[in-house]
Amino acid sequence: MVGVPLARRAKRRPHRTSGKITSVLDYARLGWPSCPGAHPLSGGGRACSCDRVGCPDPGRHPLSPAWQLQATTDSALLTRWWRQDPEANVILPTGRVFDVFDVPVTVGTAALAAMDAADFDSGPVAENGDRALFYVATRGAPEDEDEWWSCHLDAGPATIDATPGLRWHCRDSYVLAPPSTLPDDLTVRWIRPPDGRPLPDPLRVLDLLADFCD
Repeated sequence: MVGVPLARRAKRRPHRTSGKITSVLDYARLGWPSCPGAHPLSGGGRACSCDRVGCPDPGRHPLSPAWQLQATTDSALLTRWWRQDPEANVILPTGRVFDVFDVPVTVGTAALAAMDAADFDSGPVAENGDRALFYVATRGAPEDEDEWWSCHLDAGPATIDATPGLRWHCRDSYVLAPPSTLPDDLTVRWIRPPDGRPLPDPLRVLDLLADFCD
C-alpha cells in the first residue's frame, strides 16, 4: 500500500463546526475520552478563545485546568459541551487508551513509507501543522511503577532522550485531535483515521520512528 504523503499542508478550515461534535462522539464510541479545548480567534485583538491575556499557545490547550478529570466518553455531556461552544477544539488525554508519538512531519513521511514497505499497520496517524502524530497502544500501568512515567508536553521518557524531535505523549499529557482548528486557518486532520482495530505496539513503532529522527 502506498503511503499518503504527510508533507501535504493541513486542509483549510471548513466554515462549519458540526464536524467537531460528530468527531467527539465518534471518539467516545471508540472508548476515547475527550474534553473541550481553546480555539484560535481571527479578530478582536486576541489570538485565543481562552481568558488568558497574551496566550502563548493559541488554540492548542484545554480550556479547563481540570482537563484530566473532565475528559469523558459520556455522549450526553460531550453533546452539551459542544453545543454550548461548537468551535471548541478537541483534546484527547493520552496514557489511558492510547499513547501518541509526536514527530516532525518529514520524519512521519519517511516512517510511513517504511511501514508500508514492511506491510506494517501504522495505526491512526494525524497531521497537526508541521507535526505527525502516531497513535499507539498505551503502556497502561506496568507492574513496576518505576516504568510508569509521566510525560509533559515538551518532554519525553528518559529512554527517548537521545531521539531528537520525538515526543512521547503518555500519562499526564494530551494531544489536539482532528478536526481541531489551528492558527492561520488550518485544521488538524487524519492521514489514517482510527478504524476500531487494535492499536500498534508502541515499542515497534518507536523503533521505526527512531530510525528517521536524526
